[in-house]
Amino acid sequence: MIGVVTVTPDAPSSPLSLSEQAYSAIQDKLIMLDIPPMSPIDEVGLVSSLGVGRTPVREALKRLEVDRLVVSYARRGTFATAVDITDLAYISEIRVQLEPLAARRAADATGAEARAELRELADATEALDVPTLTRDELMRWDLRVHRSIYRAAGNPHLEDTLVRYDNLATRIFCLFLDRMPDFVSHVEEHAGLLRTIADGDGDAAARRARQHVQGFEKAIRAVI
Repeated sequence: MIGVVTVTPDAPSSPLSLSEQAYSAIQDKLIMLDIPPMSPIDEVGLVSSLGVGRTPVREALKRLEVDRLVVSYARRGTFATAVDITDLAYISEIRVQLEPLAARRAADATGAEARAELRELADATEALDVPTLTRDELMRWDLRVHRSIYRAAGNPHLEDTLVRYDNLATRIFCLFLDRMPDFVSHVEEHAGLLRTIADGDGDAAARRARQHVQGFEKAIRAVI
């Protein structure tokens, strides 16, 4: 059984501000669909459950609106954005260009220590007993793998962009995961991609990353 993996798996180098804490926690709820698509955002409930003031929650919601995870309407309030399958093509169009770039950069630039960490993550991925995992555990592992690759690419602007679009893709994934007959192969692709990056093969890493994104879109479309 795997442990709990947060949406941002690395521990911060300094304590998070209350606004950052609220942002991370609410983002997690939105990505994992704990706050269902199109449902109203209960600011009072979030203040109570997160143990922060209303100001940090409102600051977090402003950031999440930029991330396209919430939307605000005058005199109506703030709502979780819909998971619109028509967005899948738009998201994939971006990811199919940027995921290979990140994988190639990670393969070309990653040092010995980071390569060892990627191999360890590949080992751990291969050791997963996928059928026994809950939806949340699977999704959090998927997020962990992708975040590790984005970080290894060494370009914070590329990382930020990919995290944003991977978050949106993960919401779609969460919605349709129960209908997907073969998630095991998707997990196995992660292990192969991680090993290729750790081996420093930029061309192969880019190719695997592109195939992974294309395979994800194809798998989703097959069940809708």
